[in-house]
Amino acid sequence: MAHYFEESPQAASRPGQVTLVLPDLHLRLETDRGVFSPDRVDAGTRVLLETVPPPPAEGDLLDLGCGYGPIALTMASRAPGATVWAVDVNRRSVELCERNAKSAGLDKVRPVHVDDVPDDVHFRAIWSNPAIRIGKPALHEMLTRWLDRLSPDGVAHLVVQKHLGSDSLQRWLSDQGWPTTRPASRAAYRILKVTARKVTPAR
Repeated sequence: MAHYFEESPQAASRPGQVTLVLPDLHLRLETDRGVFSPDRVDAGTRVLLETVPPPPAEGDLLDLGCGYGPIALTMASRAPGATVWAVDVNRRSVELCERNAKSAGLDKVRPVHVDDVPDDVHFRAIWSNPAIRIGKPALHEMLTRWLDRLSPDGVAHLVVQKHLGSDSLQRWLSDQGWPTTRPASRAAYRILKVTARKVTPAR
């Protein structure tokens, strides 16, 4: 079975198009088979985009698991002075996100494979509809990798379905040292707000 979190999707290409309409923007996005939610903007993504506060106006921002780009393009539209890194393991998704950003005239979106983000880049905001279905070990490894790159004042917002473990994920994040709250809940989805780990000064 093919998964949207494969690096090179085996599904034959079948281009499509979806529309994202929010109070502050209207985007028409190219999609394709082999990527996440190709037939419509996922409900969880929509909850995230309709509930989180605006991203910081400047600095580096991250869309973790960008797919064809609805989150990254929304971040870039709301924070035109910021650089938005749109990362995914799925190379078809990265290519679609790049085309969608160009079509929308959002030239500060940087769609790249997850391994191509420079090590010295840290993020003032992370927005993500994370790939819960990759399993807990891989999910925890992925979140650790990127949440550790929050700047000291950085904040991440994650959207997770309740029945896919939002409450247990909130506990795990807090246990790992990332203060985590649940500022919003709608239908079956929870928004988790995660702040940077507190570094204990050396004595």
